[in-house]
Amino acid sequence: MYGLIAKINVVSGQRDALASILIEGISGMPGCLSYVVAQDPTDPDAIWVTEVWDNQHSHQASLSLPSVQQAISRGKPLISGFGERFETQPVGGYGLGN
Repeated sequence: MYGLIAKINVVSGQRDALASILIEGISGMPGCLSYVVAQDPTDPDAIWVTEVWDNQHSHQASLSLPSVQQAISRGKPLISGFGERFETQPVGGYGLGN
């Protein structure tokens, strides 16, 4: 499995709008086992995205899906930058089918 945890810094006041766009854009992503968008409780202008994929190739391939491309286009103006980013190798857990 392949995991990714990333902090996205958001234009002030646009956190909920970006979260909605990201959540809407995740339908039909082959190989996606988990995709969670979360508010940062200590930063009103940041969200965290936690993803788990069956493999890294599926994650990379998802970036060319029309729904993902549309979410990127709609969300890009709301992003002020990117924070920490961690790649992981999930070994299992609730909701991952292991």
